Amino acid sequence: MGSCSAQTNPNSQWPALCPNSGAAYLFAILFGLTLTAHIVQSIIYRKGYSWVIAMGALWQTACYVFRILSIKYVANETYYSVWFILMLLAPLWINAYVYMVLGRMVYNFTSSAKILGFKAWRFGLYFVLLDIFAFLVQAVGASMASGNDIPQSQIFRGLHIYMGGVGLQQFFICCFVGLAICFQRQMKRDAPVTDQRRALRMLYILYAVLTLITVRIIFRLVEYSKGYSSGIPVHEAYQYILDSTLMLIALVLFNIVHPGQIMPGKDSDFPSRKQRKVIGKKNVRGRMAGDLPIYEPSNAQVAEPAAEAEMSPTYPKIDETTITYGYAREFEERSNA
Repeated sequence: MGSCSAQTNPNSQWPALCPNSGAAYLFAILFGLTLTAHIVQSIIYRKGYSWVIAMGALWQTACYVFRILSIKYVANETYYSVWFILMLLAPLWINAYVYMVLGRMVYNFTSSAKILGFKAWRFGLYFVLLDIFAFLVQAVGASMASGNDIPQSQIFRGLHIYMGGVGLQQFFICCFVGLAICFQRQMKRDAPVTDQRRALRMLYILYAVLTLITVRIIFRLVEYSKGYSSGIPVHEAYQYILDSTLMLIALVLFNIVHPGQIMPGKDSDFPSRKQRKVIGKKNVRGRMAGDLPIYEPSNAQVAEPAAEAEMSPTYPKIDETTITYGYAREFEERSNA
């Protein structure tokens, strides 16, 4: 039986363990496969926002590529630091994707396009911004705790900052789940049964992914609650089972039930800022309202009395460059009725 260079090399960056290169190769391949699937699905379904989940899969794949390099070159501090940081931060992309998907579900499966006063396009944005904040906190902590030849005080400080960011992430998840439950109740009132069934398939996937992320967060909090002295960091099985496998399952779940399947077509995307401005932000409603905005370029002149045009601020004057909105006309007719 050969010796393990990670343990025998005096300049090794690894803690007191002999890393398994076979497992690293396996997970690099598995994450690479789900990355490829997400790229293909985003192209097939034409969902530009799916680059976020693809980025999560890319970071997970890159994590294990650098882990393989670190196992081969045990004294290289850069390889070790990169895979360590990527492993800690990659799940935040998956978390952000959950927020973005639910925001689009609010638009597609409710009549008001809002939950507890939050508009669908703002709903996802706010939580993504909170996720970015948690990301930055965790990134600072992870970078401080990674590397060799650094004082123990800095390692502990970095781990505590990272754990604080993880705690923030979990707090935001709990708030998000509460809003998701409100959406589920409103969707059952607004959407037909067939649409409810489609929406629930996606919603249950979101709940499952958030559960997987929560289990991983608990694991990380326990792992670093005592720094590196807990014994968990020197046993690879914990990391593979309670971190990487959970995130792999989350990525595969989004492959099995992709948002593009549940919310197909261009009409399922949010109205653009220009559309919302012309229609009127307060007038934009969800797709279940049955009076969706019609967005179609037109070079045709629409005959309309000048006085009526001036009295209709929600319906723009028509010229060769104007985009017409049938929804705005319908709204004006209802207002004058």
